[in-house]
Amino acid sequence: MRGFTPARRLRLWSAAHTWSSLACTAFLLLCCLTGLPLIFADEIAALQEDLPPAVAVPDPAAADPDRMLAQARLLYPGQVIDFVVRDDDAPVVNIGLRPGADASPSSTHRLRFDARDGKLLKRIPAADSGRLDAMALIRQLHATLLGGFAGGLALAAVALLFLVALASGVALYAPFARKQAFGAIRRSSPRVRWLDLHNLLGMATLVWACVVGATGLFNELSRPLFALWSQENLKSMAAAHGASAATAQRYPLAAAIAAVESALPGTRVGTILMPGSRLAPPGHYLLWAAGDTPLTAHLLQPVLVDAGDGHIAGIARMPWYLRALELSRPLHFGDYGGLPLKLLWAALDLAAIAVLASGLLLWISRRRRRHG
Repeated sequence: MRGFTPARRLRLWSAAHTWSSLACTAFLLLCCLTGLPLIFADEIAALQEDLPPAVAVPDPAAADPDRMLAQARLLYPGQVIDFVVRDDDAPVVNIGLRPGADASPSSTHRLRFDARDGKLLKRIPAADSGRLDAMALIRQLHATLLGGFAGGLALAAVALLFLVALASGVALYAPFARKQAFGAIRRSSPRVRWLDLHNLLGMATLVWACVVGATGLFNELSRPLFALWSQENLKSMAAAHGASAATAQRYPLAAAIAAVESALPGTRVGTILMPGSRLAPPGHYLLWAAGDTPLTAHLLQPVLVDAGDGHIAGIARMPWYLRALELSRPLHFGDYGGLPLKLLWAALDLAAIAVLASGLLLWISRRRRRHG
């Protein structure tokens, strides 16, 4: 922009800020409103948790994941078991099933078991059943606008427009800031007062908005990138190993978990993709081990285990960009610093709603003045 006059540069930045903001405002308001309860998703889940009273003497035999899998197969014979998830925050195990090998991911339903005694606690319906609970519906709305993969890509575009709006907003505010003290609210007219409030809240939340916008973009991109990496690497690793689908589910899952945790000290297996699931190669368990510290808990290590004889077929090394995406995911909801950071995230979320609303009011006011 070296050849442009300062006035022309400001007009260009103003146009970029106006139209990028208008294109994403409605979606951002929806994301801010749905993101507010998701910040406290763990606390809400704890309040809604349907666990029975503490078990006096846990029964290791009854809590064996293989016995839970056997219960799931008896309850839903012929269905494909997709995954087993061992919860880090509560003594529960979730098992996901879908009606058939070709069924869509939205048809996967879950069974929740007590990890202490193996009792079935709850049946959680599939996303396409129309019986999602409020938090699951909010999460789907926030992540994909209930539009699946296409909805996720649309939100990635919204996040990119949001970052453009932030950059152009800073470019517009810079010359204005040299003429007025930061935080000053002029009272010459209601519109000027709204403009100063919009600028103040925008600058005060700028760093947070950049972090949330960038991590939101990364989260949406992580799904296709991760699926592509899985298809190219895990399947080729399994093919090189040479196991067949006929050996699936013979080796005890509990023993496979123990083998991986022994091979990777300081880790805990949280999620297991079963043979026949969408991402696990045929004839293999795909176990995801995470570290036991606040930071490494978000760094996952995929391990392939032969479902026939239980030996470790390979430990996949995830590329740096997927590692970065893993670290950015919890930062999007302020999950690193416990409740104090979540409260700060919630306050900044409310401030962002005020910025979006004031920006929309300013645009409407400007249109009315022009037409008036």
